[in-house]
Amino acid sequence: MSAVTRSPGGRTGYYTTMTALAILFLFPLVWAGWASVKPTPGSGQQSGYGFGNFVALAHYGHGLPTYFLNSAVVAVMTVIGTLVVSVPAGYAFARFRFPGRDLLFLATLAILMVPYPTLLIPLYVLLGWLGLQNSLVGLALVLMMFQLPFAAFIMRNSFEAVPRELDEAAMLDGCSSFQVLTRILLHAVRPGIVTVALFAFLASWSDFVVPLILISSPDKSPLPVAVVNMQQRVFGSIDYAVLEAGVVVLALPCVLLFLILQRGYVRGFMSGSLRG
Repeated sequence: MSAVTRSPGGRTGYYTTMTALAILFLFPLVWAGWASVKPTPGSGQQSGYGFGNFVALAHYGHGLPTYFLNSAVVAVMTVIGTLVVSVPAGYAFARFRFPGRDLLFLATLAILMVPYPTLLIPLYVLLGWLGLQNSLVGLALVLMMFQLPFAAFIMRNSFEAVPRELDEAAMLDGCSSFQVLTRILLHAVRPGIVTVALFAFLASWSDFVVPLILISSPDKSPLPVAVVNMQQRVFGSIDYAVLEAGVVVLALPCVLLFLILQRGYVRGFMSGSLRG
């Protein structure tokens, strides 16, 4: 704790600021939760407080479980694919010297500067050649591609924060480079892995533009697209109560996962994940 927060006045200001920020960030979620259960004329909950809007949400279109499962499948594939590629990539960038290593790493980071919506049409055509248009696998591959530059950056700096003496000691005991990675370093960079997995999940779970372009079948739509579609009613009116219920369903997995993994997530940044 810094010298400012050790003093009584500093602690008071610190806790006041943190409380104000917590209220600021929690207010939209609390408001959405309250709006989803309060009585609203013309909605699924017309009198009294209850879960009528969630019932209406569950029976929309192909059913809430279908859309929820689609989002879960895409998120799991994105997280696994991102980790499978970024962890070895970060290990190679941090531990091995090969021609063009720095140039390749800079080219990987340069992808972050390209607005991803500009790539969707070429990727849509490419998925057509691969036979993956309008498929959850193709959607997960595209979302994974957008996550890889940031994930490789995080993993490279996580591996660089680990002393090389661990590698040398393991190799003296007869371990290969692959065994050093799987038996020693994966445990040391676990906070970085948690950070990458959490970012990949949040991005794939909440993304709206990519599935809107790549998915055309209603039964394959992930939850964000389904929530936006279900708000439309007759004469273009919007059922805000059901929409708020959809927002709550979308937000809860993200909030719960963050609360569960927050210790590893914070350690992932504090242990050198943002060293440049």
